[in-house]
Amino acid sequence: MERSWAPAPLLWRGPWFLCLLLALAEGQPLVAGEAAYEERAVTGVRGRAVELSCGAAAAAAPPAVVFWSFTTPGGSGPPRAVAVGSGREAMVAAGAGTLGRVTLRNGTLELRELRAAAQGRFLCQGLFPERGQLRVSYAAVLLRVLVPVSKPFVRPTAAAAAEGAAVALTCTVREGTAPLSFSWQHREPRGGPSASPAGLGGAGAELRLTPANRSHAGWYACTVHNEVNNRTSEPVYLDIVYGPDEPAISVEPFSPEQGGFSAGEREEVVLSCLAPSNPPSRYVWLHNGSQVHTGQTYVIVAIARTQAGTYTCLAENTHLQTRTQATIILTVYYPPAGSPSCSALATGDLRDVALWCRWLGGFPPARLHWVGPGPPEQKEEEEGVMGMSLSMATSIQPGVATRNGSSFSCLASHPALPQGAACGTTLWVPAGSPSCAAAATKGDEYVMLRCQWEGGTPPVTLRWRDGEGRALGDPSPSAAVLVLSTDNGLGGRDFVCAAAHPLQATGAECRLRLGKPDRSLGAPAVLPCHGGYVSLLAPSPPSPRTEVPELEVERSEVAVLEGGEAQLACRRHGSSADLGATVVWYGPKEQEVSAGLAKYRLERGEVWVNLTVCDAEWPGDGGIYRCAAANAVGTTSLPVRLRVDRYPAPPNVTISKLRYTRARTEVRLEWRTQGAGNLTGFVVQRRQAKKRPRRAPGPWETAAGDIEPHSRNRRLGGLDPAVVYAFRVLAVNHRTAGHPSEVQTPAEPPFEAYPAVTGAAVAGMLVATAASLLAVRCIAHRRDALPRLHDLLFHTAGPRSQEPIGTPEDAGTAVSRKEEAALPPGDGAATSTAAEPLSAPLDTTTEPPVNVTIMATATP
Repeated sequence: MERSWAPAPLLWRGPWFLCLLLALAEGQPLVAGEAAYEERAVTGVRGRAVELSCGAAAAAAPPAVVFWSFTTPGGSGPPRAVAVGSGREAMVAAGAGTLGRVTLRNGTLELRELRAAAQGRFLCQGLFPERGQLRVSYAAVLLRVLVPVSKPFVRPTAAAAAEGAAVALTCTVREGTAPLSFSWQHREPRGGPSASPAGLGGAGAELRLTPANRSHAGWYACTVHNEVNNRTSEPVYLDIVYGPDEPAISVEPFSPEQGGFSAGEREEVVLSCLAPSNPPSRYVWLHNGSQVHTGQTYVIVAIARTQAGTYTCLAENTHLQTRTQATIILTVYYPPAGSPSCSALATGDLRDVALWCRWLGGFPPARLHWVGPGPPEQKEEEEGVMGMSLSMATSIQPGVATRNGSSFSCLASHPALPQGAACGTTLWVPAGSPSCAAAATKGDEYVMLRCQWEGGTPPVTLRWRDGEGRALGDPSPSAAVLVLSTDNGLGGRDFVCAAAHPLQATGAECRLRLGKPDRSLGAPAVLPCHGGYVSLLAPSPPSPRTEVPELEVERSEVAVLEGGEAQLACRRHGSSADLGATVVWYGPKEQEVSAGLAKYRLERGEVWVNLTVCDAEWPGDGGIYRCAAANAVGTTSLPVRLRVDRYPAPPNVTISKLRYTRARTEVRLEWRTQGAGNLTGFVVQRRQAKKRPRRAPGPWETAAGDIEPHSRNRRLGGLDPAVVYAFRVLAVNHRTAGHPSEVQTPAEPPFEAYPAVTGAAVAGMLVATAASLLAVRCIAHRRDALPRLHDLLFHTAGPRSQEPIGTPEDAGTAVSRKEEAALPPGDGAATSTAAEPLSAPLDTTTEPPVNVTIMATATP
């Protein structure tokens, strides 16, 4: 049975304690000379239990009497009682609770819920029965109390650090018995197993990251070990801010080219940009220096040829305020218009056939090659021999070696056409022979000899000759016309039309003889000529001329910037005697261009006509112009394409300030530009911002259009104060306007009434002060008319001054006091009935005057 008691301070001191032990031993003999001494060390853990035995003797038999005391480490005072026991009786000192829950059983001291204050030296003194005697035993127990490690926590020097900076993480524990050992764990930001941060500086309580890089970002936890236990902290996230790195641009569909990428027109192109950064980058896409999109991915649904050029991805780290960019060149491939055209012409003195394949335009130009008849192996061999050509391909086939009816194909390939394109031609000789005819034309001034043989590929080449075999005129395909003047005699002369074809070894011909006129009839003679007749007037020697005029243009395609002038030149071949041929120009809408129009200017020469298009507009003035010439025989024309290009787009504009003036009839407008690009000025537009319901907003009006390119502000007047206006600004590069800025309405002017209010208050105070002074002056000069005001403002109370009388009772009291004051000393009963004036007599004292200050306050 355990009991608690509070021992007296001297209970444990002095030699008489041995007497107490003898009394407790019930008269048994004490062997003091055989006392046992023992000292040992015991380790305990705070919060747990530990048992302290009283030496080896206690293990054999329980002590008859045992006494436990405690001394703190390094303590100089007397031992402190802990517990005492005899047999089954045990008593625990009242102050032993600071060591834990103390119990004493059979001489063994048990400490439960051990506390850190129990660390020290415990002394056990006991009497042990042994063979009928009591033996004294002393046991000193050095108790070491170990404190478990508390849960650690991690403190970084910064929750977010820039890449390259020095970062340290400190692991701190509140308590724990040394020595302590530390270990660190690192986990990636997106999860994954924890791993020891190998290669990082510091293996103790501090983990140094010098310098920090992006791989150091993630969750950090530390584990602390000692002899008792180990504890792990809650993970702490360390953010490493970096980037952006140089962007990497990818293009889909992936079609790399030398120095860039390519895509087919009308394809969907996806541009993606990746620039590693923390926080994630903000992406801006620029096309030829102008912003077109914001975001990591830019999708062009159906790309056009005008969208080719440079694409720049601008990546920005908004936290670090750093930027990087990358640029690619995107080429847009588009095929030529239409399809390839094939033709065959006789060449090499009409003995060979020239196969022509033509497909102009497109980017890049189409690749063309000819393939002849035969098996595939032969076609591949011919392909290698003929080779590839761009836009135009020519193949010469010997006429004798080519069979009538042979077919040839021109194959075209282009990056924008996965299936390619083709055209073909078949060489053949028309059936029959040439036919000749003669006719008078242009008022019988000329005789026209016509030779025809239609059909065939290439067409049959026809040429007129005279009866002696001399060539007349130039050879022409399918039809040959010879125009002869009737000035001299042609009667009886023979003319031969010779026909030749490369696939025929021998040619064919037809003959024509002109008859003489019958002068006696007064009418021209009519002679048969292969089933026809020709009338002749005064015959003359033949004049070999081709009947249809021939034209040539300086350039088949002319390009001009919007607002400029484009000159289209056209001239005729040969001499000027083309049967009175006239040359005219036709516009894109097939209307004849005449002189005197403000849009066009015509300049004519003997054989040339130039057309100048003034102030070219996009896209109205672009298109196909035709130069045409006509005479009595026929008409010919050549097309000229005019391309009107727009100036590059200017930079975008944003409004930075828009505010009314005080009168609300003017606004102050300021703006700024974004991106690169040329510009020649700015245009400010306005319209009413608020319309009645279900009414569309009105059109934009130009508020200012003559703004210099270096200007960034404008003051606009002429506004109706009752109308709310909306404004926007556009940058202009010559005639090309950029994207309009955001639409804004003017803000109200700042409150500027404080100076007016202050001025009014000061003026009011001055007026009130002047009025007060005038009133005081008036009262001072009109004392008789305003006595009470005068007394109120200027009267001062002296020793002999009279109190003011406000009632009849006050007047009577004042009279009695005057009478009493007039009596001689000692005659206090006498009274005076003399009437005293109500006003005080003049003050004849020499007291100093009293200053009176009048304060007047005026409020506006």
